Amino acid sequence: MLSESSIHPSLPASDLARAKAWYAAKLGFSPSKEVDGTLVYSSGSSMFTIYETSSAGTARNTAAIWVVEDLDREMAELRGRGVVFEDFDIGDFKTVNGVAADPETDSKAAWFLDSEGNTLALSQWPASMRI
Repeated sequence: MLSESSIHPSLPASDLARAKAWYAAKLGFSPSKEVDGTLVYSSGSSMFTIYETSSAGTARNTAAIWVVEDLDREMAELRGRGVVFEDFDIGDFKTVNGVAADPETDSKAAWFLDSEGNTLALSQWPASMRI
Protein backbone atom coordinates (compact mmCIF):
# COMPACT_ATOMS: atom_id res chain seq x y z
CA MET A 1 0.00 0.00 0.00
CA LEU A 2 1.23 3.47 -0.81
CA SER A 3 0.22 4.70 2.63
CA GLU A 4 2.98 2.48 4.07
CA SER A 5 5.65 3.74 1.66
CA SER A 6 7.79 6.82 2.00
CA ILE A 7 7.48 9.70 -0.43
CA HIS A 8 10.09 12.28 -1.31
CA PRO A 9 10.32 15.46 -3.38
CA SER A 10 12.22 15.27 -6.65
CA LEU A 11 13.36 18.73 -7.70
CA PRO A 12 14.35 19.76 -11.24
CA ALA A 13 17.56 21.64 -12.05
CA SER A 14 18.63 23.12 -15.36
CA ASP A 15 22.25 23.11 -14.12
CA LEU A 16 22.99 20.25 -11.73
CA ALA A 17 26.43 21.56 -10.73
CA ARG A 18 24.96 24.98 -9.88
CA ALA A 19 22.18 23.36 -7.86
CA LYS A 20 24.66 21.15 -5.99
CA ALA A 21 26.78 24.20 -5.10
CA TRP A 22 23.72 26.26 -4.05
CA TYR A 23 22.28 23.54 -1.80
CA ALA A 24 25.70 23.18 -0.14
CA ALA A 25 26.39 26.90 0.32
CA LYS A 26 22.88 28.12 1.16
CA LEU A 27 21.20 25.16 2.90
CA GLY A 28 24.18 23.15 4.14
CA PHE A 29 23.36 19.96 2.22
CA SER A 30 25.81 17.58 0.56
CA PRO A 31 24.49 14.72 -1.54
CA SER A 32 24.45 11.31 0.10
CA LYS A 33 24.80 9.77 -3.35
CA GLU A 34 25.00 10.72 -7.00
CA VAL A 35 23.26 8.16 -9.19
CA ASP A 36 22.89 8.48 -12.98
CA GLY A 37 22.86 12.29 -12.97
CA THR A 38 20.63 12.53 -9.89
CA LEU A 39 21.71 14.04 -6.58
CA VAL A 40 20.29 12.18 -3.57
CA TYR A 41 20.08 14.07 -0.26
CA SER A 42 19.16 12.97 3.27
CA SER A 43 17.09 15.36 5.35
CA GLY A 44 16.07 14.19 8.80
CA SER A 45 14.29 10.87 8.34
CA SER A 46 13.43 11.66 4.71
CA MET A 47 15.20 12.32 1.45
CA PHE A 48 14.94 14.43 -1.68
CA THR A 49 16.53 14.25 -5.09
CA ILE A 50 17.60 16.80 -7.68
CA TYR A 51 17.80 15.85 -11.34
CA GLU A 52 18.75 17.77 -14.47
CA THR A 53 16.05 18.81 -16.94
CA SER A 54 15.36 21.74 -19.24
CA SER A 55 11.93 22.28 -17.60
CA ALA A 56 13.43 23.32 -14.24
CA GLY A 57 11.96 26.40 -12.61
CA THR A 58 8.70 26.35 -14.56
CA ALA A 59 6.40 25.24 -11.72
CA ARG A 60 4.71 28.06 -9.81
CA ASN A 61 3.87 25.96 -6.75
CA THR A 62 5.69 24.98 -3.57
CA ALA A 63 7.84 21.96 -4.43
CA ALA A 64 9.04 21.00 -0.94
CA ILE A 65 8.51 22.05 2.67
CA TRP A 66 10.75 21.51 5.66
CA VAL A 67 8.81 21.37 8.94
CA VAL A 68 10.99 23.08 11.53
CA GLU A 69 10.81 23.61 15.29
CA ASP A 70 11.74 27.30 15.23
CA LEU A 71 10.94 29.15 11.99
CA ASP A 72 12.54 32.43 13.09
CA ARG A 73 15.83 30.73 13.99
CA GLU A 74 15.95 28.80 10.70
CA MET A 75 15.14 31.92 8.68
CA ALA A 76 17.87 33.90 10.45
CA GLU A 77 20.41 31.17 9.71
CA LEU A 78 19.41 30.94 6.05
CA ARG A 79 19.34 34.72 5.63
CA GLY A 80 22.87 34.72 7.00
CA ARG A 81 23.80 32.41 4.12
CA GLY A 82 22.16 34.71 1.56
CA VAL A 83 18.74 33.07 1.17
CA VAL A 84 16.06 35.62 0.28
CA PHE A 85 12.51 34.96 1.50
CA GLU A 86 9.56 35.84 -0.69
CA ASP A 87 6.80 38.27 0.28
CA PHE A 88 3.22 37.77 -0.89
CA ASP A 89 0.14 39.98 -0.83
CA ILE A 90 -2.65 37.98 -2.48
CA GLY A 91 -6.11 38.78 -1.10
CA ASP A 92 -6.27 37.45 2.46
CA PHE A 93 -2.88 35.77 2.09
CA LYS A 94 -0.09 38.11 3.16
CA THR A 95 3.41 37.71 4.49
CA VAL A 96 5.16 40.07 6.89
CA ASN A 97 8.95 40.04 6.65
CA GLY A 98 8.64 36.82 4.64
CA VAL A 99 6.35 35.02 7.11
CA ALA A 100 2.71 34.00 6.74
CA ALA A 101 1.10 33.26 10.11
CA ASP A 102 -2.16 31.42 10.82
CA PRO A 103 -3.28 32.30 14.35
CA GLU A 104 -6.12 29.73 14.20
CA THR A 105 -3.68 26.82 13.87
CA ASP A 106 -0.68 28.51 15.52
CA SER A 107 1.41 27.74 12.44
CA LYS A 108 3.57 29.88 10.21
CA ALA A 109 5.53 29.48 7.00
CA ALA A 110 8.07 31.20 4.75
CA TRP A 111 9.00 30.60 1.10
CA PHE A 112 12.21 31.02 -0.92
CA LEU A 113 13.56 30.10 -4.35
CA ASP A 114 16.50 27.82 -4.97
CA SER A 115 19.11 28.41 -7.69
CA GLU A 116 16.88 26.64 -10.21
CA GLY A 117 13.69 28.62 -9.56
CA ASN A 118 12.00 25.94 -7.41
CA THR A 119 9.80 27.31 -4.64
CA LEU A 120 10.77 25.81 -1.29
CA ALA A 121 9.33 26.50 2.14
CA LEU A 122 9.90 26.28 5.85
CA SER A 123 6.89 25.68 8.08
CA GLN A 124 6.47 25.66 11.84
CA TRP A 125 3.50 23.61 13.01
CA PRO A 126 2.17 23.06 16.51
CA ALA A 127 2.76 19.58 17.93
CA SER A 128 -0.95 18.73 17.41
CA MET A 129 -0.47 18.97 13.60
CA ARG A 130 2.68 16.85 13.36
CA ILE A 131 2.79 13.18 12.50
